[in-house]
Amino acid sequence: MARLLERLPAGRAIQNYKLCIASFQFLHKVVDGICGRAYPRYQDYGNVWSLSEWMQVLEETMMYFKTAVGKNMSDEEAAQQIVELSSDYQEAITKCLKGRKEEIRNALVENVHAISSAQLQDFDWQLKLALSSDKISMLQMPLLNLDLDVRENGEIKPISIEMNKEELQNLINALEAANKVVLQLK
Repeated sequence: MARLLERLPAGRAIQNYKLCIASFQFLHKVVDGICGRAYPRYQDYGNVWSLSEWMQVLEETMMYFKTAVGKNMSDEEAAQQIVELSSDYQEAITKCLKGRKEEIRNALVENVHAISSAQLQDFDWQLKLALSSDKISMLQMPLLNLDLDVRENGEIKPISIEMNKEELQNLINALEAANKVVLQLK
């Protein structure tokens, strides 16, 4: 990102006001795109980067903002991620991040929420011991029967799941990992 991003005119390095504002405009346009508005357009920066370079710098800049906010990095941690940039660019990126951090966080939360509108309303579980099956006469396998009531689009849908010990452990691990992500967003 450093080599490509530094092709934009930085604030203090250029005397011409219109050119110095370009780097700030680019960063804020990237944040606008993350937040669901218009991303910067290649036509406006075609004289700075080739198309492949444009895609790379745009993606890396978006990932920087998303990662810094998504991982709830401190200002110092976020600054360490861009240490290879000159001080003018570091300052511009840091100001943009500080000023729009909450807006980026809200957009990331909305994106995650938009994955599914389903909400867990209620659950019930039963532990069963399967003593045999049609293939094995002595099975003695514990099974968990999990009944979920999920509200989606105002309608409650019952979902029933039967899991063995390994499947239950995988579910628990996935829920713990999801909980860690949610706690990081707070």
